[in-house]
Amino acid sequence: MHVFATSARELGVDPALHLATTYRRQVHASIERIWENVFDWEHLPVLHESYFNKVQLLQSDERGWQVQLTRQPGDPSRTQTLELQVDREHTRYRVRTLAGTGTGTQIWTLLKVLAAHETAIEVRYYLPEEQPDKMAALGDKYSCSCHVLWNEDEVMMQQRERMLNAPHPLEASTPPDPADLGLIEEVRQTLPLLIEFGGQSFRIVAVEGELLAHSTICPHWLGPLDAAPVDDLGCVRCPWHGYTFDVRTGQSVDGRGLRLSAAPQVHVDLVSGRVTLHAQSQPPTRLV
Repeated sequence: MHVFATSARELGVDPALHLATTYRRQVHASIERIWENVFDWEHLPVLHESYFNKVQLLQSDERGWQVQLTRQPGDPSRTQTLELQVDREHTRYRVRTLAGTGTGTQIWTLLKVLAAHETAIEVRYYLPEEQPDKMAALGDKYSCSCHVLWNEDEVMMQQRERMLNAPHPLEASTPPDPADLGLIEEVRQTLPLLIEFGGQSFRIVAVEGELLAHSTICPHWLGPLDAAPVDDLGCVRCPWHGYTFDVRTGQSVDGRGLRLSAAPQVHVDLVSGRVTLHAQSQPPTRLV
């Protein structure tokens, strides 16, 4: 395990703060994805919903951000103002608590590139606490939460890397041929059903009894919608950043203005009971 020799003095840590714990690991993700993740304040209450309730951006620039973050279960007493400051030159960053519980706390994360998709990290928690018993308890708590948070971030970063590097389907000069999915009774038993149509991934779901298809990729960060629950209103929510879409239309319903890729139309022949997919530009001429 890589150990960073940088001292608290070199980091400029306030001498009144005390080191509660140091967490080390290797993250199977590129430094590009990690920097992207560091600046991504928006994912905190969604990907890490077991820890955080909501977040509001106060300001941001190329050096970092300030946010108001409320921890679970979401009551006002759990609200903090956090500041991120990034030092790209030395591949490290600091998150400082400016207001709320733990004011003055500094969390330093040091990074070391080991390979194209392998990065060593060391996270240090410096707290304004002097009592040894409290420091030990807080150190254990921070180490456990840090492990969970980095696990969740690592999965997202790896998935995003795969999606960014995946070959994108070429736009066909002609719409794909209709696809027969089988009898409606059989299809309903397999819902939600993942299918590929025209080189893209879609999912067949039922909303108020109607069969619908929607893209399995969130247009924001290419997040996975293939396992996202469909709520009672017929909407899916991306598990990374909470972007929400109506599966009937693909339109955004959260005011953020994005839209899912156009999905094929699902048609059920009322005589034969067979379910077929058709490109939106070429629906069947007649349904009995």
